[in-house]
Order: sequence, then structure tokens, then C-alpha cells
Amino acid sequence: MNQDVSAAAGADTDPDLRWMRHALDLARRAADLGEVPVGAVLVKDGEAVGEGWNHPIASHDPSAHAEMAALRAAAAVLGNYRLPGTTLYVTLEPCVMCAGLIVHARVSRLVFGARDPKAGAVDSVYDVIAQPRLNHVVEWRGGVLEEECGAVLREFFRSRR
Repeated sequence: MNQDVSAAAGADTDPDLRWMRHALDLARRAADLGEVPVGAVLVKDGEAVGEGWNHPIASHDPSAHAEMAALRAAAAVLGNYRLPGTTLYVTLEPCVMCAGLIVHARVSRLVFGARDPKAGAVDSVYDVIAQPRLNHVVEWRGGVLEEECGAVLREFFRSRR
């Protein structure tokens, strides 16, 4: 089941809101380091098993996106490159590279905040994760804390102009 939720209700009972707030804290950490503020956390059985934030500038690595860091950390913790039964929370709709990673890692569910109208690979520009011809289809929910996630990005870019 795919959902598009711009305003989530039930803040006290919705784990998606709790984990997205955690991802937002990670995005702010990236901004403090001068990186584009995107944060991600991978959750399994109600516990964070991996987290990360964008750091391609500091690491000189174009693949150092928040999702990549979170999934790499989780794979090391869980001792498996496959991550079934997990939910990835990310503040920005994943790009094509990260959407492919999510599928290959067998992440069960994706929750993202802000849409990416230029490079989003879930709903905005491309639909990479829910292609029925793939051997794994990811359930997703978009627009969770969308305004807050977008505001962090807008402020970051505004401060650099």
C-alpha cells in the first residue's frame, strides 16, 4: 500500500512522526557540517539499526547520501546486506541511486518527508521503488512532516545565496 500524506495526524501515536523527527535532527547535523541537509534512519522492530546524513563533500564521495550511510550502518549492525522487515525514514524523497539501493537491500517500507521535484525517484519524477516487474516492491508513504523537512532544505540553500 502506497500513501501520500502531507499532514499526518496522531502525533503521539504515529511512529512515522517520531522517526521522521529523528531524521530531521540528522539532517540538521548535515547542515551544521555544510552538507545538504538530508537525514535518514533505518528502523527494525521499533529500534534504530542505522542512521546517517549527507556527507559527499567531506568524504569526497558522490554516493555518500543519507540513505546510503543509514543502510550501510544497518547492514553492518545486522550482519546482512539484505534488510527485510525494516523501514527507512528520510527527510527528502530518494534519488534514483538511493531508490535502487532501497530495492536491492530489500527494505520493506520507505517514509519520506519533502518531495524532490527535480530528482525524486519515488513519486515526483520517477517511480523506481514500486515497479511490479522488480523482484522487490517497497511500500511507501510520502509527505510526512513535509513542511518541516522542506523548510530545513530551503533555509540551507537560502543561507548560501
